[in-house]
Amino acid sequence: MKKIVKLVASLTIISAVCAAVLATVNAVTREQIASIKERATQNAARLVMPKSAKDVEPAGEGMFVGKGASGKAVAYAVVGKSAAGYGGDIVLMVGFTPDFQIVTYQKLEASETPGLGSNLASPGFMKQFKGMDAKADVKVKKDGGVVEAITSATITSRAVCGAVNAARAKLQAFLSAH
Repeated sequence: MKKIVKLVASLTIISAVCAAVLATVNAVTREQIASIKERATQNAARLVMPKSAKDVEPAGEGMFVGKGASGKAVAYAVVGKSAAGYGGDIVLMVGFTPDFQIVTYQKLEASETPGLGSNLASPGFMKQFKGMDAKADVKVKKDGGVVEAITSATITSRAVCGAVNAARAKLQAFLSAH
């Protein structure tokens, strides 16, 4: 009995020390991680803008406006999220023209299967979206749309379409309010 109490006490102390170390590391790195994530989001916003967007300005949570030389909005970059990915959430930065044509997108977060779903960021898959009219829902061919799904990764392909649609809905709400 004495050995069991001693063993439980030792494991409790080790667990408490590990928890304290993890909490300290989290507290120290939280701001750095948030800063890196914010820079990645801003960089993705610039990457999904057309060349005519000379100035990219934040316009709210996950929303950026690209202005041309005249100061008029020529594009929007919007974060879209779908929880329907095979490996979890898929978060994209999607570029739109003012008439809801897709410029392109950049992957912000995705944990899809390597070699299959991870191809959501491949140029071959992404090029299907360039210039696509996004006024209506974007869908894969199996669901009546025009997007050719990634081979053996239809769930991921549907989730990408869902993230694009979420970004479009967010943009529509933003434009309605402004």
